[in-house]
Amino acid sequence: MKTKRRDFLKLSGLAGLTLASDGVLGGLRSDSVGSIAQIIPANSKPEYIRRDHLLNDQIKADFELARNILKPTQKQLEHGLELHQNSLVIESYGFMPRASLDGAKMASAINSGASALEIQEMNEEMIMTRFTNNSKERAEFENAWKAAGVTCIFQNAGEEGNEVKRLLKRLAHFTYATDQMSDFVSRAIRPEDILRAKTENRHALYFSGNGVPLPQDWISVEDELKYINIFFQLGVRMMHLTYNRRNPIGDGCAEKANGGLSDFGRAVVREMNRVGVIVDIAHSGWQTSLEAAQVSTKPMVASHTTVTSLHKHIRSKPDNVIRAIADTGGYIGICCIPRFLGGTGDIAAMMKHIDYVVKNFGSDHVAIGTDVAYFSSYGSEENKKIPAVRKQRAGWEALWPEDSYVETREMERSMAWTNWPLFTVGMVQMGYSDEVIQKILAGNIMRVAKAALA
Repeated sequence: MKTKRRDFLKLSGLAGLTLASDGVLGGLRSDSVGSIAQIIPANSKPEYIRRDHLLNDQIKADFELARNILKPTQKQLEHGLELHQNSLVIESYGFMPRASLDGAKMASAINSGASALEIQEMNEEMIMTRFTNNSKERAEFENAWKAAGVTCIFQNAGEEGNEVKRLLKRLAHFTYATDQMSDFVSRAIRPEDILRAKTENRHALYFSGNGVPLPQDWISVEDELKYINIFFQLGVRMMHLTYNRRNPIGDGCAEKANGGLSDFGRAVVREMNRVGVIVDIAHSGWQTSLEAAQVSTKPMVASHTTVTSLHKHIRSKPDNVIRAIADTGGYIGICCIPRFLGGTGDIAAMMKHIDYVVKNFGSDHVAIGTDVAYFSSYGSEENKKIPAVRKQRAGWEALWPEDSYVETREMERSMAWTNWPLFTVGMVQMGYSDEVIQKILAGNIMRVAKAALA
């Protein structure tokens, strides 16, 4: 149901978030959470349940699997679903729903001798844009958003690395998609655009890049930094310092040397602060993360990660790094990757990582960045049309150390992107107040997004 703006802001914990005359968001108050009863009549079911007939069998099955793991009471379930539906929900890092491939077109390209790069680029463009002109894929796309109840995603609109043309290519796909579907999902360039999307019953993408764009001509520090502002002007609001491997900025999380931030990397952090781009160290090494926090004068984040104290993995963050991030005013986003979570590797494990941060660092310093996507249910049907292609070597950025952790399909399904409402139910189960839950769902991200642009 569509709520009035005033009531929505009260319920979402953002009643103290005002739009100043210059369009900049005002301050967050922490004592302004209203009651769900003010918005939802006692005899009304949450939107998720009312639209159940729109959801496919896989979405329903994933929901039931996760619900059976959490085992909430009926009261907890109903309260969590209502709270989720009527709250601003922002994903700290992830992907909007992905379309299936056009199997016939892919088969034609492969059979005519298309190169590996051509095939990869066709694949990316189709999954990122095909719902703009295919009615079946558009219905899948819209229903997945409705099932998830997510207002805005910090969308990975870049590609792993620093090469400018490579980053521009993927950014173009998401710019095109939001231009074509602005009535349903639009590009947000300021935090108030996200609020506006919620009040208008729409959705939004806040663009993130998986690398800092560098021309790599090495004429001067200033010349190397110039594309940070250019990509900011194109809508990118967050950038990874590194992606797993070492680059001129610093060591990534997969580098055993753990060498930290370079002198150039310090200049990068300062420029990102100046321009208004959030520093993201999700894929950075621990020493790089610590040193970036020492340099940054604005809140920084690890947008999709886990807690080392619960399960050690190169993509997790130890307590001293989490504390350093928190001391900047930032947050860590807990992801939905079983291998990074450890333990049972499911939605229950994810809740434990959220709870650890809340109890040890405070509810102001945690969000949810799933790092997973919904894939169109037509994917299997289309993939059968595509001939096998020669296996490619793993890309440089994707090289991971081997580990013995065994992921199962059930783990992944319990944290399916469309199960977002159950993340809220899980936090209700843990006894969090509505105010704390709404900080984790959106308030912390809004605070950092506002600070970046200050």
